[in-house]
Amino acid sequence: MAKVYQMIDKVKEVDTNVLITGESGTGKELVARAVHFSGKRKREHFEVVNCAAIPEHLLESELFGYEKGAFTGATASKQGKFQLANKGTMFLDEIGDMSLALQAKLLRVLQLKEVTPLGSNRTEKLDVRVIAATNKDLSKAVANGEFREDLYFRMNVIQIELPPLRERKEDLPYLIRHFLNIYNEELGKGIKGLTKPAETSLLQHSYPGNIRELANIVEASMVIAEGDMIEIDDLPPYLNEGKTLEVSREQAAEAFVGLTMKEVEKEVIQATLKKMKGSRKNTASMLGISERGLRDKIKQYNLSGS
Repeated sequence: MAKVYQMIDKVKEVDTNVLITGESGTGKELVARAVHFSGKRKREHFEVVNCAAIPEHLLESELFGYEKGAFTGATASKQGKFQLANKGTMFLDEIGDMSLALQAKLLRVLQLKEVTPLGSNRTEKLDVRVIAATNKDLSKAVANGEFREDLYFRMNVIQIELPPLRERKEDLPYLIRHFLNIYNEELGKGIKGLTKPAETSLLQHSYPGNIRELANIVEASMVIAEGDMIEIDDLPPYLNEGKTLEVSREQAAEAFVGLTMKEVEKEVIQATLKKMKGSRKNTASMLGISERGLRDKIKQYNLSGS
């Protein structure tokens, strides 16, 4: 992430096209906003278009605008996002989902720095900084004929790659605190933090949805929490459903520091019995001892057996 911050600082004052790559939910739009609002165009418009969310037949008019009567329903002229972003920044999110036909039109706009609204013969000059983002491997898309090579090289002048959250878990405590502050204000809560079990669960999760998933988890947990700390039962069920907490061997061993070997043995046998729902056969198998040996231990330590 230090490299990401360095790249933001390097590109914020220039007009070079930037391509931001990374999995969904890693914060690509936040990086684009950081480039714009810390740079020389910060007082101008920052326009966003999600290329994956708008049907192709509407995306062209959304980007380039249209004249009255250009198509059925066009009862008045409308500026496109490129015209609105003039002097500012245009952010094309999920550009990898744009059709090849529209890619060709976008390339012409980038090359000529001008746009022609639908249904019009006039062109409008543009001074727009373009930042694009994608969760796809565009080099593979080019090789497969799914993305124009010339547009790829036009956009990929400077690339900023965002790592997934699972590869930068050292950021989790700071991100959790960040979202606690945000949702305390939005929800009118006074959550101070997480209990140790809840924190351990969050730190061990793999986050396939990245930062967006973490934000949703924190918000949902804060809504449910009744005290000033998020308990493990306040977390979404899927985090711990069907499994025990994935505690490392080192962490598990630390829990027994200060106990005698007999006390450790007693705790392990009791915990295993509980996990095996009282089945002595399964408990003995998991512990690697005979059922008779287990029976003797239960008697020795006066265990409940369930």
